[in-house]
Amino acid sequence: MASHSDLANLIWQIADLLRGPYRPPQYERVMLPLVVLRRFDCVLADTKDKVLAEYERRKGGKLGDDALDRILNKASGHRFHNRSPLDFQKLKGDPDNIHSHLTSYINGFSANVRRIFDYFEFGSEIERMSEANILYLVIKSFCDVDLHPRVVPNEQMGLVFENLIRRFNELANETAGDHFTPREVIHLMVDLLFMEDNALLRQPGTVRTMLDPACGTGGMLAQAQSYMRRHNAAAKLYVYGQDYNKRAFATAASDMLMKEVDHNGGGENIQFGDTFTDDKFDERTFDYLIANPPFGVDWKKQQKEIQRESEKGFKGRFGAGLPRVNDGSLLFLQHMISKFEEVNPKAQKYGSRAAIVFSGSPLFTGGAGGGESEIRKWIIENDWLEAIVALPEQMFYNTGIGTYIWIVTNRKAKERKGKIQLVDARDTWIPMRRSQGDKRRKIGEGPALEVGDRADEPDQIADIVRLYGRFEANEKSKLFDNEDFGYTRVTVQRPLRLRYQMSVKDKARFLDAAPHLLDDIQAIDKAFGREPQLDWNAVWGNIEKLLKKRSSRWKAPEEKLFRTVFTVKDEKGAAVKKGSGFEADADLRDFENIPLKEDIDAYFKREVLPHVPDSWMDRTKDKVGYEINFNRHFYAFTPPRKLAEIDADLKKAEDEILRLLREVTE
Repeated sequence: MASHSDLANLIWQIADLLRGPYRPPQYERVMLPLVVLRRFDCVLADTKDKVLAEYERRKGGKLGDDALDRILNKASGHRFHNRSPLDFQKLKGDPDNIHSHLTSYINGFSANVRRIFDYFEFGSEIERMSEANILYLVIKSFCDVDLHPRVVPNEQMGLVFENLIRRFNELANETAGDHFTPREVIHLMVDLLFMEDNALLRQPGTVRTMLDPACGTGGMLAQAQSYMRRHNAAAKLYVYGQDYNKRAFATAASDMLMKEVDHNGGGENIQFGDTFTDDKFDERTFDYLIANPPFGVDWKKQQKEIQRESEKGFKGRFGAGLPRVNDGSLLFLQHMISKFEEVNPKAQKYGSRAAIVFSGSPLFTGGAGGGESEIRKWIIENDWLEAIVALPEQMFYNTGIGTYIWIVTNRKAKERKGKIQLVDARDTWIPMRRSQGDKRRKIGEGPALEVGDRADEPDQIADIVRLYGRFEANEKSKLFDNEDFGYTRVTVQRPLRLRYQMSVKDKARFLDAAPHLLDDIQAIDKAFGREPQLDWNAVWGNIEKLLKKRSSRWKAPEEKLFRTVFTVKDEKGAAVKKGSGFEADADLRDFENIPLKEDIDAYFKREVLPHVPDSWMDRTKDKVGYEINFNRHFYAFTPPRKLAEIDADLKKAEDEILRLLREVTE
C-alpha cells in the first residue's frame, strides 16, 4: 500500500500537466475537484451496475428528484450515487468529446454531489482545460490513480487531502490566518476534548454532536470521528461544520460524504456561509466544539451586522463585547459558547466542551474595559476557562508564531472549579525530517501510524494529555484561581502645579481675546508685578480680592482664559487646590493594574506612594480587566555568564579575526 505522501506526489505530478494555462497557485482549482471526483468514481465502482439498473427501472416515473435520489443512494450503499453510464475509464475512450462527457458525468451525480461541484466552480475549469487541449491528458492520467477504499482507506485519504491542501496553500502564499491545521495539533485537541468523557462515551447507544464553525476542509471533524471509532466504538459522534470559503467547503463536504461520516437526520452536516453573519446552526447546541479560526483576520466587512447583534446583549452571540476590527478570533469563541448545551444530567444534557486554537493576541490584547478584556472577563468569571496549552513555535505550515489551545467548558470537573490550568508544551516537539513551509517542528504522535511515519517517534501527545490530566503544579503545569488573572485598573492622579507670570507678550495675547478687560489687566499688572510666582492658589486669591474692590465680575470663560495665558506648568510650583483636594494634572495621569486579590489601598501605599508621594487614586474610574500573561507565569531566570568566560570568548574571537586578516594581507 502506497503512503499518503507517495499518492500526493503522484497526484502532484499530474498537476504539472497544467503548467502554462495555469500558474502553480491556480493548480488547486483543478486538482482538488478532480481528486474528489476520482475518489467518488472509485467508491461507487462496486455498485455502479446496480445503480444503473435501478435507474433504468425508475426513470420516467412519477418519483420526484429527492425521492429518486434516496432510492439510488440506497442502491449505491452510500449517501450519494452516479446514474450516468460513464466513469473515468469510459471517459478516456472518447478524446474528442471529453468536455461534454465529463460535464454529463458530473451531472449524473445525486444533488448533494452536484452542489459540491457547483461550489468548486469546476465547470469553468473544464472549459479552460478543454480550450488549452489538456483536459484529456489530465483525465487519462487520473485513471492511473487508484483511490478505491480498499487501496486507500478513509483515514489515509484524509492525509492525502492534508498533504495536497498544504502544498496548495504554500503556492498561494496564504496569510497566517488561512493555514491548514497540522494533524498532530488536531490529534491533541481531540484528545483534550474527550479526555473527561471516557465513562460516558463507553455507554452503548451514546450519541454526541460536534461543531466546527470554521471547518475549512473538515480535518478536525474527520479526526474527531476517527478517534471515536478507535476508542469508543459503542458511541456515535455526529459532526457539523460551516465555512465561507467555497473550495474549502466543497472539499469538506465531499470528504464527509466519502468517509461516510455519522450524521443525524437527512440535512447536510457541512454548511456554506459566513459564521458571523449567517449562522447555519442557529438555535442549536452541541456537546463538543472545535475550531482553528483565522489568526488576525479583520471583520470589517461584517462589522455592521456584528455590532447590530452585539447591541442585543446576551440575546445575541456577542453580548460580552467586541474585539478590535483587525482580529476576530474572540468572536469565534463567543459564537462557540453560544452553542453550549446546558448542564442537566436528568435530561441527559451534560454541558459542552470546546477546544480552539489562538495566537498569543487573545491572551492579553486590550486593556481593562476594552472588548478583548471584557470577553476574557466574561469567560473567566463564569468559570468556563478550564485550561490553556502553549504549543511550540514553527508548528504551522504558513506561520511560525506561537499558538495556544484554549479548553473552554461549562462542566468543569469538581476539582477544577474556580481554577485555570496553564500547560507549557512549548519545548515538547521533535524536528521535522523535512521542513514543510514554515512548519519545522511537530509534536510526536507515537510509533508509526502508516508507511513513511517515523517508527521511533515519541508519543509526546500522550505526555501532554497526562500532564494536563494530572492537574498538578510543576514547572510545566501551573494552577491558578480564576481571579489570579483579574486586576483593577485604578486611575492615579497627580496635582497640577502652575507658575504665574505676566509679560507684555501675554498681555497682548489676552487682550486680543478680551479687550474689554483692559483696565482690570492693567490693575493686576500694577498690583502684582511681572516676577514669576509659584503659588497659583495665592495669586488667584489676591486677584479675586482686587477684582472685588474694583466691582469687576469676570465670567468663567474669562477666568479660564486668564489662567491659560498667564500660567505654565512648573514642577516646583504649589499644587493647585480644588475643593477639599487638588486639581489633577491630565498630563501626569497614570494607571495602576492592581491584582484582584490585593487590597487596593494597601497596594497603593506599598507600591505607588513611596515612588510618587503626592499622588492619589481616583476610584470613580475603576475598571476590572483580565489578561493571561503566559510568559510571566513560566519565566525562568537564567543567571548571566561570568565575566571571565565572556572575556575568554571575546579573546578567541579577536584572535580569529587577526588570523583571517593576516591570511588576506600575506
